[in-house]
Amino acid sequence: MSIEAEALLQEAKESIEAAQNYRSELQQRLHGLSQARKQVRGSSSQAREGLKRHFSELQTAVTRLLTERLSVLLSEVDVIEQDSVRPLDDCQKLIEHGVNTADELLREGEVAIRCGLGEKEDKLGSFTKKALQIQLDSLPEVPVLVDVPCVSAQLDDSLLYAVRDRVSRHGSVSSHPPVQIEELQERPGSVLVRWCKVDDEFAVQDYRLQYRRSVSGQYEDTYIGPEQEFLVLHLDPHTDHLFRVCARGEGRTEWSPWSVPQTGYTTLAPHEWRPGSEGYILSSRRNIAMRSDSSPSKAGVLYSNAPTYFCGQTLTFKISATGQVDKRDSIGVCVGCEGEAESLQRDQAVCISTNGMVFVNGKEMTNQLPSITLGSAVTFDMEVVNLLPISNNNNLSDGGNFKLRVTIGSGNREVVFDWLLDQGVDCLFFGCSLAHPGWKVLVF
Repeated sequence: MSIEAEALLQEAKESIEAAQNYRSELQQRLHGLSQARKQVRGSSSQAREGLKRHFSELQTAVTRLLTERLSVLLSEVDVIEQDSVRPLDDCQKLIEHGVNTADELLREGEVAIRCGLGEKEDKLGSFTKKALQIQLDSLPEVPVLVDVPCVSAQLDDSLLYAVRDRVSRHGSVSSHPPVQIEELQERPGSVLVRWCKVDDEFAVQDYRLQYRRSVSGQYEDTYIGPEQEFLVLHLDPHTDHLFRVCARGEGRTEWSPWSVPQTGYTTLAPHEWRPGSEGYILSSRRNIAMRSDSSPSKAGVLYSNAPTYFCGQTLTFKISATGQVDKRDSIGVCVGCEGEAESLQRDQAVCISTNGMVFVNGKEMTNQLPSITLGSAVTFDMEVVNLLPISNNNNLSDGGNFKLRVTIGSGNREVVFDWLLDQGVDCLFFGCSLAHPGWKVLVF
């Protein structure tokens, strides 16, 4: 084959490969369009159903409230009518009794006048005596109309205008939520969720974060507050979870629409304290250690169950209970787990004591952090400093000088220093040594 033919063949192969790549990219974009259309159709359907359900429930509730109010008002009319008519009925009975008495007296008078002379005197005397007993000049009082209740209903048409105004502004439809999830970072046994506001005109008072397993279950609240990130703890590794966030505007009670759910997961095993250590009690998830009084005089270092801290991560210790302070107290990370050590203030370890002193390889630094108290959060961040070569093939386990840049934060202060080790490490243990009972430490 000639050189020209080989060149044409090579060019044809490259064109075929480019066409394949082009087709693959177009197919991916078609899939993206399909997902976008599915999101628009699905969210529109959900919005319609939500609107119909809400207004149907609202209509039912308003009808019930109006019916109940009408029943109350009608009952009030009934009570007023009954209370007002009762004395009128009593007066009517009195007058009717008087009319009957007068009719009877008239009949007796006519009989007395028409009777014979022998009986007339007795009849007229009896009639006159009876007439005097009746007191014909005494009449019952009938109330005038102005003193009698005239029941009426006062109905304010402004309610209709107010309802019409509120209904005209009730509910809203938006094409984009005001907040969206920006980043999902895996952490040991947890996921750090960060979100941002995408609507500049929406004044946020609080955010609300929810999550659930992607395969089943209901969303549950995990954070409500003003921050724009939150670490969701106690997640099973290698399990997808869905996260969503919404916001509440200043002076408002209702929440905004939810953001587009994002799927996140962690491949990192959760940080756990080592079980069976003398003088310490662990929680069921082994992420909380409490210094017990079962061994008040002797308790060494409580280490992690495995070297689960990797450079580039943030390790956090949260103090949820405190005890008596001792100069041997310390919290930090180390290369190995020496079983006989009574404190982390030793070689191959960096730590902070409960009084805020920082120790590197057992030596106290001049820099000092705030004392550890109830609610304190101590963070450790480390990164490899590629200044000193480890070996010719850059294998971390081959030995040689190895330097880590360490940042320890506590309160609103932090210290930064370089930690020089005689061997390369890619994962570290963490630990704590607390001399007196009462301390409780959460690690994540």
